[in-house]
Amino acid sequence: MILVMLGTQNNSFHRLLEEIERLIKKGKIEEKVIVQAGYTKYQSSNMEIFNLIPQKQLEEYQKEANLIITHGGVGSIISSLKMGKKVIAVPRLHQYGEHVNDHQKQIVKTFDEEGYIIGINEVSELEKAIEKNLTFKPKKYEADNKKMLSIIENFIDNL
Repeated sequence: MILVMLGTQNNSFHRLLEEIERLIKKGKIEEKVIVQAGYTKYQSSNMEIFNLIPQKQLEEYQKEANLIITHGGVGSIISSLKMGKKVIAVPRLHQYGEHVNDHQKQIVKTFDEEGYIIGINEVSELEKAIEKNLTFKPKKYEADNKKMLSIIENFIDNL
């Protein structure tokens, strides 16, 4: 099962769900797809879509998932890494009205460069990221406050 987590931002992230839908129809995604869509209103007969999922149920889906595809939210990324999951993260972008700025680009880039996730910049890169996932060995996430503080400081320094 693939879990898609779009967070709870009050902006849509249609681009990502449209690309996942395309990849399902193309046969590149064959697993069941469950989506926590937040404010993204999207209809699909190929995905099981929920606006919000209660925290305990979301954690169960995370545990069950073979892959998590998420927006560039720190909470979604870290909660998935803590469970030892493979993560593909796609930043919400200001130019599409998906966020107030592009800070998620730096978050995704930082976690990708550290080897924790597969980070991509555009939804058009998702197909290759899913292929890369088959052999990707993520760096094990450890709740090391010093390391996380360093990542956050690096992020802030690059703003």
